[in-house]
Amino acid sequence: MNLYYTDGSANPNPGRGGWAVVLFTDKPKAGEGEVVASGAVNNATNIRMEGYALGAAIKEGEAAGKPYKIITDSQFWCNVLTKWAPGWEKRGWKKATSGEIQNLDLVQKLYELYKQAKPQVEWTRGHVGDPGNEAADEAANRARQQAA
Repeated sequence: MNLYYTDGSANPNPGRGGWAVVLFTDKPKAGEGEVVASGAVNNATNIRMEGYALGAAIKEGEAAGKPYKIITDSQFWCNVLTKWAPGWEKRGWKKATSGEIQNLDLVQKLYELYKQAKPQVEWTRGHVGDPGNEAADEAANRARQQAA
């Protein structure tokens, strides 16, 4: 199974942002993994960069045509895709409580990709030594720095 680790970065937040997707074909080991997608954006936030990475991972996973899982340290995006967006969509893209849905344009785009592809999306705690998460973090920061 292909494992796609994703991460996003903005520094300052908001500011110049970068995102990356790192592919592992087996259990992640330090120094392994292939950056299969990355990019940078001006006037970005960490949340948007995390979302860009997830969208790219879904596209990469679908294009590869093999079973895959996406692993992210963004608990926000895991919750959006697997818990919150179905209800928001049913309510006409409104929250059950007051307030606007932040980053609605990206939420809608990612949720549509997610519904079509139905990938496994798993949350991992960031910055605790997971080699896949560390590789994605480094690649996202590199993308942000190289494009600055």
